[in-house]
Amino acid sequence: MCGIAGIVHLEGAHVSSVVLKQMTNAIAHRGPDGEGHWIEGNVGFGHRRLAIIDLSSAGHQPMLSVDTRYVLSYNGEVYNYPELRTELESLGYCFSSNTDSEVVLYSLMEWGVEALVRFNGMFAFAFYDRKEKQLLLARDRYGIKPLYFSQQGSTFTFGSEQKAILARPDFRRVLDKPALIEYFTFQNIFTDRTLLEDIRLLPSGHYGILNVCDKQSTFRSTQYWDYRFREPDKSLSDHEYREELDRLFNQAVNRQLVTDVELGSYLSGGMDSGSITAITAQSFPYLKTFTCGFDLSSASGIELGFDERIKAEAMSAQFKTEHYEMILKAGDMERCLPELAWHLEEPRVGQSYPNFHAAKLAGKFVKVVLSGAGGDELFGGYPWRYYRAVVNQDFDHYIDKYYEFWHRLIPNQEIRKVFAPIWNEVKDVWTRDIFRDVFHRHDNEMDRPEDYINQSLYFEAKTFLHGLFVVEDKLSMAHGLETRVPFMDNDLVDFAMKCPVGLKLNNLTDVIRLNENESGKKTSKFFQKTRDGKQILREVMRRYIPEKITQAEKQGFSAPDASWFKGESIDFVRQTLFDGNAAIYQWLDCSTVQSLVKEHLDGKRNRRLLIWSLINFEEFLKQFELA
Repeated sequence: MCGIAGIVHLEGAHVSSVVLKQMTNAIAHRGPDGEGHWIEGNVGFGHRRLAIIDLSSAGHQPMLSVDTRYVLSYNGEVYNYPELRTELESLGYCFSSNTDSEVVLYSLMEWGVEALVRFNGMFAFAFYDRKEKQLLLARDRYGIKPLYFSQQGSTFTFGSEQKAILARPDFRRVLDKPALIEYFTFQNIFTDRTLLEDIRLLPSGHYGILNVCDKQSTFRSTQYWDYRFREPDKSLSDHEYREELDRLFNQAVNRQLVTDVELGSYLSGGMDSGSITAITAQSFPYLKTFTCGFDLSSASGIELGFDERIKAEAMSAQFKTEHYEMILKAGDMERCLPELAWHLEEPRVGQSYPNFHAAKLAGKFVKVVLSGAGGDELFGGYPWRYYRAVVNQDFDHYIDKYYEFWHRLIPNQEIRKVFAPIWNEVKDVWTRDIFRDVFHRHDNEMDRPEDYINQSLYFEAKTFLHGLFVVEDKLSMAHGLETRVPFMDNDLVDFAMKCPVGLKLNNLTDVIRLNENESGKKTSKFFQKTRDGKQILREVMRRYIPEKITQAEKQGFSAPDASWFKGESIDFVRQTLFDGNAAIYQWLDCSTVQSLVKEHLDGKRNRRLLIWSLINFEEFLKQFELA
């Protein structure tokens, strides 16, 4: 796991070694084990190394092919590299290291962009053909590893983080206002925009090519892979599905255990991380595990169940792991906020700061940690979301219902008032169109309730899960920690996409019946957190973890902020958001925002996500000098 960066001057100017080093210095936290730079005329590659596989100098990057025609700067892990290496050796390639980086290099030489679908893992890389003067940037199927790019004038830059691009002394920092509308609608950015106008995020499952000696060249991305959740043409028996899931899950976890450094696992107290820990512990005696809990002394309501340390401790005892815990208190968010915002670079999905502290804890003991991310999105872990749009008149009816649910921060009727200071510049941004565009290749596949469920799974994998991956990458790499996600093994994902909805959800038939005869609030019980969802995964994981874990209600990794923001952290909230000179009020209407926040402080509405997002946006503006 590493950090990459690079510059291309399309008009032919030579790359400055000083500027290139500034770019890699900006992401030094991603690779504390070494750095490298390669410059040829108007092209420069930089690299920061976090040594995980083959710790020797043979893994140094940027890496050149033996004939020196090709150059690679790579970040990631391709877990099937031993098989690819064997195939390449049969074709006459000779290897000088045991790294997956060298396998990626020669795979691209042999198969070109077709190699991308062969890779089973997480990656973002830059690959340069010195003969053809062509730059290739690519990102893994699921977007586990980020890759940003920018073109201002005739200078094209890229990096694992935006900070690498911002290290250019002449980079102009301008807030992207349409992206701001997008974020404050969904608490996420669905397009390739970022909050900086001239920086884009290469979409997951895409590659792009740039001709580096053509002044008129533009970087265009091409999609090489996409999710496709669908009902199978020929269904297996329930038993066959369970046995295949068991086989593939074990294979996925074991594939991702390859490492030359110490490996640990998150153990949240839930089923996904618990199952990964159970299988990993079979190969790693006294595996190190990590849990973050919360001080609930001032919590109330549903938040009283947010701490899962007791469950995690019980599983640690069962699997004989070396267990470490951290308890977060209300003030921990305030204390870490400047550092968190700098590493996160821009607000994305969720609260983020619990993940920051979890990575900080794990990073003190290991360099690689396993995470249960992806299990919910692949196997239907959020039924109360899907059930809201399971019976529809047509595709647009579905979009209207599901879009309404995904207004996570500011509803449409408030957008104009909140963004009054910049409304004339953003009035043509239609967030419903942005939402609908996520499905641009799938809007003709909706016939049955199961099809709508599958498209909800598609939407959440493309947007919500992707946002979680961007956050997790930034916050783990902030601590020199590589996070691996076994649920995103290619074979396991392929299985999950073809697994019948009826094996994932328990109450689908009842919900269909109630939706077709809706009256009053009959369906409300299905729109709340239940033990429904991930049914086939629950059944299989009973073989590894206690039944009280597999049958528990779904619990996300969330702090009791609703209570803290109107309790122990209320002074911090007021100090930040009730200051009329706060930086956010260059872009947002002060009185409208404060009115919305006051509804939370007065106990009238739960606006914890909005409050967190406002606080995070304020710190973003300060950290990136937009205030």
